[in-house]
This record gives sequence, C-alpha cells and structure tokens, in this order.
Amino acid sequence: MHVLTPQTQCLAGAARRDITPPVGIYHRMWGAATHDRSTGVHRPLLCTALALAPYDSNRNPNQAQVIVSLDHCLMWNDDLERLLATICRATGLEPRQLQIALTHTHAAGLLDSSRSDLPGGGLIGPYLATLADRATEAVRESLQSLAAATIVYGAGRCSLAAQRDFWDGDSRQFVCGFNPAGDADDTLLVARVSRPSGEIIATVVNYACHPTTLAWDNTLISPDYVGALRETVEAATSGAPCVFLQGASGDLGPRRGFVGDVAIADRNGREVAHAALAALEALAPAGTAFEYAGPVISGATIGTWRDRPLTETEQSQARVWQSRMIDVPLPYREDLPSRELSEEEMAHWIRTEAQSLEQGNADATRNARAQVERMARQLRRLRLLPTGDTVPLRTSIWRLGGASWVFVAGEHYQYLQRALRATFPDLPIIVSTVTNGWLPGYLPTQDTYGRGIYQESIAIVARGSLERLSEAIAAELEVLA
Repeated sequence: MHVLTPQTQCLAGAARRDITPPVGIYHRMWGAATHDRSTGVHRPLLCTALALAPYDSNRNPNQAQVIVSLDHCLMWNDDLERLLATICRATGLEPRQLQIALTHTHAAGLLDSSRSDLPGGGLIGPYLATLADRATEAVRESLQSLAAATIVYGAGRCSLAAQRDFWDGDSRQFVCGFNPAGDADDTLLVARVSRPSGEIIATVVNYACHPTTLAWDNTLISPDYVGALRETVEAATSGAPCVFLQGASGDLGPRRGFVGDVAIADRNGREVAHAALAALEALAPAGTAFEYAGPVISGATIGTWRDRPLTETEQSQARVWQSRMIDVPLPYREDLPSRELSEEEMAHWIRTEAQSLEQGNADATRNARAQVERMARQLRRLRLLPTGDTVPLRTSIWRLGGASWVFVAGEHYQYLQRALRATFPDLPIIVSTVTNGWLPGYLPTQDTYGRGIYQESIAIVARGSLERLSEAIAAELEVLA
C-alpha cells in the first residue's frame, strides 16, 4: 500500500576547490608514454568536499564525516597520510572522520613525491602542499555550511563500463582491454542532497568504470570522463557540486578507451551523466513516501497514488546514523617478489632501454621503458608494505537512514559491489574504492589468479582475498542493519 524511498535525514554541507597542477609538471602515468611533462589542461582537476553529520548533532564537528573527492589517480600511503595530517591539524578532525576518495583519473599524472628528480618532478612537492591547503579550505567550508538536509537515493543503468579482462588468442595471453563477451556491472547509484526548501546542495554519482579513456598519447592534465560527467550533471542541478565516487572497477573500463582524443573522454562522461540525470529525475520528493490513495471511477477504475509526508517513525528511521571502521587482515601472496629481485630486474630493463636507444630501436626502447616504470612502481609498493604475514585493509562502513556507504582502499574487481548488493537487494549500497589509500592495490577474484593478466600479476594479496573482504563487509552491514 505504500513505497518508501531510501533516504537519510541529516546535516550536510558542500564545498569545492580547483586543484589543477601547473602545466609542465611531471605527468607520465603510462609505461607506454613517451612524454614526461604535461603540455596543457583539458579540464580542471577538482576537490569536492561533502560534510555529513547526524540530524541532532547541532553541527558538532566531532560527529561529522567528510568525504573529500579528489581528481587524482592514486596517492601512495605516505603522501596520503601527510595530506590527512594537514587537514586534521587545520580542522580539528580525526583521521577516522575523513574519507579521501580518488576519482582515479589516469590523466592527472602520477603525482608521487618520490619522483622529484624526474622531468617536471620538481613541481610535485610544491603542488602537493598547495593541494593540502585547498583541500583543507574545502573541508572547512563544508563543515561551516552544515545545515538540515535530506539525501534521497536512487539507481540507474549505464553501459559505458565494459569487462576488460580479454584473451588475445593470437598472442596467447590475457590483456587489459575491451572484452565484448565479458559481463560488466552497469549499476549506477545516485543521491540528491537537498535543503528543506528544495535547494539542491550536492549530488553523488557512484559508478564503477576506470577513467582510462585517455592514455599514453594524451599529454593534457584531465579528470578524464569524470569532468564532462560533473559538468553535465551540474548544469541540470543549478550548479550544485557533483561528487563522483569510483566503484569497484578493477576489471571494468570504458568500451572506447586508451586513446589521446579528449573528445572521446567528454563523450564517455556525458553518457554517464545522462544516465545519472535520468535516475536523479526519477527520485521522489524528499521527506515523502508514495502511498496508495484509493480507486477513482473513470472509463476504467483507476488506482491512484500520492506522495505523503513521512510519519514520525519513518523520519526516525531516516535519521539512523551508525558507522564502523574495521581492519580486515588479508594474507600476502606466497610468491610476492622481493625488493632485491625487483631492483635487479629494474637494473636489467634500464640497461636494455639504454642499449635499445643506442641501436635506434624505438619499439624496444618503448617496451623497456615501460618495464622500468613497472619495476619502479613495484618497488614503491614493496617499500610501503606493513611487516608480517598480512596487510590490514581498513574499511569504513556507514548506515545512514535507508542506505549504506562503504569506503575501502585499493582497486577491487566488480565482484565486491555485486556480492554486497546481492546480499542486501533492498538496500542502496554506495561502494567507494581507491579511498584512503591505494594499497593493497588490485584485489581480483580468486579465479583470476594464474591467468597472468596485469591486475593479478601485481596483486599483493593471496587468492581469495577479495571474497574474504566481501564476506567481512557483509557481516558488518548485517550488524548495522
């Protein structure tokens, strides 16, 4: 006789800052890239802060949670911890109150403080300091603007994301690219955050698709498809900032990707935006339920429905505010490479690159340079790993009214979000990955191990870790429910 739209009644505030790096900064993200420095800007990189607090918290910052969406691909844990520490010192927040969610655009460049000696790398340190200042400003402003709001949730479908684990029969190997026969999660979740007056103060779009439209041929700083996605949504929502949260996209990427044409990135972004706008347009009015209003005799006897205000009990349910933080210990894989062997392999590829360059063999030089980049990243990962037999994967889980939010580090195969949503089919679950760190890196499904595909080959944790994590999160969601 009635339908309850999932919603949260709380306090909310939003703010945004431009965090575009200077042109000429170190930009090389792809092993196959031949450039080092950026040559221009396609679209600005942005930092968007969304502050949320319990409805009855009286704007107490100690009870707030802040999502900070950054247009970066990844941040190593040492750089991320410095960013968190700067924001916390300036705002008085605790690290547990911040969720640093990276949109994962690969066209922002690998802005890693350890690369200061590379071309354009001298700009990275000053840029990261500026980033911390601007992110702090956005967080502070979002907290200052906390006021009564309702978040209404909905779901849509978008076919941009495609399975990207593809068997190349000619070369007899798995490659990372469009797999037309593969299964891809097309779920897109949206949330509209509005004041009692109806003013929209923010929207949230949660979708799983690697921002890898732009690849080695692109030399421009760009948020990839996320830029056009936000611009299109914001144009239709009175300019309210759109917060993009990257879903579990370890094995998902755009059908048309790995190109240098920014027009394709914009087209991909508009595709996601129109799906999001359709879902947003379908949302019920905040603070209402849809109720059967009885028959009306016409040519036929019509069953009519109407929106009605939430009851006190329903409002109380919409104001539920629970959060948990868990550490899930995931075992290292037994064949994890050592630092010594990785350093030897890197030295080998450095020599090979020099020899190929001297011989004028462009293809061999490019391949060797890509292998050097792989080893550089592998060594960076290995140096940051915790000691012991397991890596503790910290996960934040919220139950806010009629929806749940999950924030987790690393890059997870789509199995994570599909398993959680299948377990709780009536509960909207926003799954935000690449949040609060990149380590432990990729978490593929257990049947992916042994294929030799890139995501599995660089995975740090053992087979079955993704399934173990999914079960642990599901158990916590059950407790919160």
